[in-house]
Amino acid sequence: MLWIILAIIVFIIAATLLLFRLEDLSHLDQDDYPVRDGKPSDAHREVLGRIRELGRSSKGLRGKARLMALRKHMDKLSEGIELASEFRHCESPRGEWVIAPDCDSRRRILYIHGGAWAAGSPRSHRAITDRLSQITRAAVFAVDYRLMPENRFMDGVRDCRDAYTWLLKHGPEGTEPADFMVVAGDSAGGSHTLSLIAWIRDTGLRQADAAIAFSPSTDLTLTAPSNRANIGTDPLLGPAFGGLSKIPLPVIWWVTLAAFRVSPTSPVASPLRGDLRDLPPTLIQASDTEMLLDNARRYAARAKAAGSPVTLRTWPGMVHVWQIFVPLLPEAEEAFEDVRLFLEQVESEGNTQQAAQT
Repeated sequence: MLWIILAIIVFIIAATLLLFRLEDLSHLDQDDYPVRDGKPSDAHREVLGRIRELGRSSKGLRGKARLMALRKHMDKLSEGIELASEFRHCESPRGEWVIAPDCDSRRRILYIHGGAWAAGSPRSHRAITDRLSQITRAAVFAVDYRLMPENRFMDGVRDCRDAYTWLLKHGPEGTEPADFMVVAGDSAGGSHTLSLIAWIRDTGLRQADAAIAFSPSTDLTLTAPSNRANIGTDPLLGPAFGGLSKIPLPVIWWVTLAAFRVSPTSPVASPLRGDLRDLPPTLIQASDTEMLLDNARRYAARAKAAGSPVTLRTWPGMVHVWQIFVPLLPEAEEAFEDVRLFLEQVESEGNTQQAAQT
């Protein structure tokens, strides 16, 4: 009997090592990325109160009931905010056009919302998409990709790919080629964003002119130090996912494989572990106190080493995806100003290159 148990243990260990072959990325943690000066503004306390409300919305609930309560609460995040854009529902691909006054329909942004691949919607992230459309004069398409667990992880990935392909030739007014394309997303949507630009490169489609990722998940193996070190300082992800620190990583990998039907080492789910060469200019914003900080740092370091232009900006003491609390939070306003300046620089450099070629 003992031999059978030992054989099973050996088999599980061998299968784990074979299936989840991990490149050690700890050397990327040596890169030092500066954090902006200053402390969180007074408005940050109100944001923390809203985070607690989010937690209370599903307190005492389990399973599907808890997920439904979370989705319902997230969809109310943009209520009461004065939004300048027009919002148009789109059925195929499923999503929502966000069109600020005076925007150019040939300038387009594909926005991929966060929510751990199981929550969130175009409605929940209207504060972000409205502001993006305003500062860029671009028509934003917030894709309503299929969520887990009702759908497979890859269903959502395909929805994002289809939306990008469609946006290259379609604007809010109908068939019309795009002059300027950006892919953007937050958290889980940031992961989709970073894996999408790699897929675009590999398929030979017209690449996005730029990519933007707010607090992105870049590695589902959870091997980055901040995944555990920042549990106590992350008021959003800490209570939700901090308990995973008590579970051995190989167990988490097997559970992830079962839930996502994709290995956590796959570049589709963990863009950090893919080929990061020849990618468009990318801006990443993260907080120095969030669990995903080192995911952002590792991605930036590895992409730069591969020759891709990546800019990482880090804010002190912010909640995960603080940009969604615009205009309440001054730091969110700063983040969008950072986005505006980044895209202006991308366009300026692109125009200079075109002029030199002609």
